[in-house]
Amino acid sequence: MTQRWKLTIEYDGTPFAGWQIQDNVPSVQGEIQKAIHAFSGQETVETWVAGRTDAGVHALGQVAHVDLDRDWTEKTVRDAINAHLRPHPISIIKAEPVAPDFNARFGAKKRTYCYKILSGRMAAPALEHNRVWHVTWEMNVAAMHTAAQYLLGKHDFTSFRAAACQAKSPIRTIDRCDVIQTNYDPTFGQHIEIWVEARSFLHHQIRNIAGALRAVGEGKWEPEDVKRALEACDRTKNESAMAPACGLYFVRVDY
Repeated sequence: MTQRWKLTIEYDGTPFAGWQIQDNVPSVQGEIQKAIHAFSGQETVETWVAGRTDAGVHALGQVAHVDLDRDWTEKTVRDAINAHLRPHPISIIKAEPVAPDFNARFGAKKRTYCYKILSGRMAAPALEHNRVWHVTWEMNVAAMHTAAQYLLGKHDFTSFRAAACQAKSPIRTIDRCDVIQTNYDPTFGQHIEIWVEARSFLHHQIRNIAGALRAVGEGKWEPEDVKRALEACDRTKNESAMAPACGLYFVRVDY
């Protein structure tokens, strides 16, 4: 009997070309499918994911589903996959049997991302290398949060999508966009988090939002300039640079 499994996954995206399998490059999906095949002996293994992250993007609570053709315990599925994933920086946090109609992608009602910035210090981070966007000047977090509120609700996000985005519509609804300073020290800098929640996102949407908010934080833009860029519905009118992948985390999926 075939059983569908929901996998909650954590990974460091630094060594991977993204979630999706690609020719001749390492991917998160590829390593997980190889690990499942190694422990189960199942010839055909295909995973479906809630959100296909880009190269260098991390995950704390990514969700995927897979169908297995033998009866396993939750502990066996979790621990056996993890054993075959070593030494890759991927961990199956939880494995749960679910109904046959559960779909990690199409069943998602909300996806939560966090973008992390370390600002206001000259020295590059050692422990957080490839895990934050390092900016050497201090940011105005209050102005960034004010600007972020212009993005709430249903809008045409053409100004914040990738040129190669394949989504049929640029219309998306953002339910949360908060900018929070989690820690501050004059020597070790500011730790800033941008929290964004929506049912779905456009390609590079969050990284483009983070880039625009950084422009506000450093004083190059006023908060109202984010509203101007949004209403232009034109990517060329958003002059801010896209934020790097290293600061982005896929945090959670709600079903």
